[in-house]
Amino acid sequence: MTKGTNEDFQFEQLDEETLFIVSQTFKALGDPTRIRILYLLSQNEHSVNDIAEKLSLLQSTVSHQLRFLKNLRLVKYRREGTTLYYSPDDNHVMDVLQQTINHAQHH
Repeated sequence: MTKGTNEDFQFEQLDEETLFIVSQTFKALGDPTRIRILYLLSQNEHSVNDIAEKLSLLQSTVSHQLRFLKNLRLVKYRREGTTLYYSPDDNHVMDVLQQTINHAQHH
C-alpha cells in the first residue's frame, strides 16, 4: 500500500466537549459587538465603563457580553479597588480574530 492513501489515514473524531467549546468560540466571534469588544481589548485592558464609552454601548450591554466572553475564557479581569479591568485570556483566539480582520481588510 502506498503512503497517503485513505486506508492509512486514521480519522480521529473530536469529543463532544471540544466540539461544544469550538462552536461556542465561533459563536462568540460571530457577534459584531463581541468582536468590537475583543478588538478593543486586544489593544489594551479596559474597564466596563471605558469599553462602554469608547464603543458607544450601554454599560449593561458591555457587562452582559463580557460575562459571555469570560465564561468561554476569552477574557479575564483584574480588580483594582472597585474597578474591574478586562483583557484577553486566550491569545490563540485573539490570533484568529486578528487573522480574520486582516483577511477581511485584504481586498
